[in-house]
Formats: sequence, C-alpha cells, structure tokens
Amino acid sequence: MHLNHDSAAPCEPEISFEDFLKVDIRIGTILSAEPFPEARKPAIKLVIDFGPVIGLRKSSAQITENYSIETLPGRQVAAVVNFPRRQIGRFMSEVLTLGFADDAGAVMLFAPDKPVPDGSRLF
Repeated sequence: MHLNHDSAAPCEPEISFEDFLKVDIRIGTILSAEPFPEARKPAIKLVIDFGPVIGLRKSSAQITENYSIETLPGRQVAAVVNFPRRQIGRFMSEVLTLGFADDAGAVMLFAPDKPVPDGSRLF
C-alpha cells in the first residue's frame, strides 16, 4: 500500500459507506513512549490505552520531527485498530496511529479537540 502525504494529491476513488464502516478508527490515550532506534525510519514506540473493550495496543509512529518522547504520555490519538499486526524489526505494531503531514511533510498526530472516552469510535 502506498500512502501519499501530498496535500495536492488527487482524491482516492469513491467508496461506499459500508466500506468506510469496515475501518475501525478509535481514540486512545498514550500511556508510554520510548525510542525506536532500530527502525529504518525515525520512529517512537507507543503503548496506547483504547479503553476496556479494546485494551492496550502498541504502535510504531514516525512522529519524531514534531514530538518528543516526554510530551506524548497523556495525549489522546486516533488509530485504526482493526488492521493486521505488522512486524517492524523486533517490534510488533498492533494499530496504525493516524496523522497528517505538516508543511514540511512531517507527521502531526490526529486527535480530538477535547478529551473523549478512550475507545470512542470515529463516525
């Protein structure tokens, strides 16, 4: 899968609402963040709490340009929780943490304006 971070990229092909509902995007709170020096691209290992139904999940996020490890715990983020797990080096990433590219192309995390319950689903 190729992800285009270019804001000038054309819109993807139209999908049905049923297809959209298959992508399970939830809010979780970052509990811990640690360096991931063995990743090919600079990244941070996250442990995210998605509430009592989904629980704790791990993610590798390429967010080193805009975030320091110390500022991440306690921050709410959005993630896709129903993609297959992905092995990244010795680390198993269990969710895809979502973000948008800033003017320089670095990732800015996608999060709600105000706190919402962990596990809340995007609709």
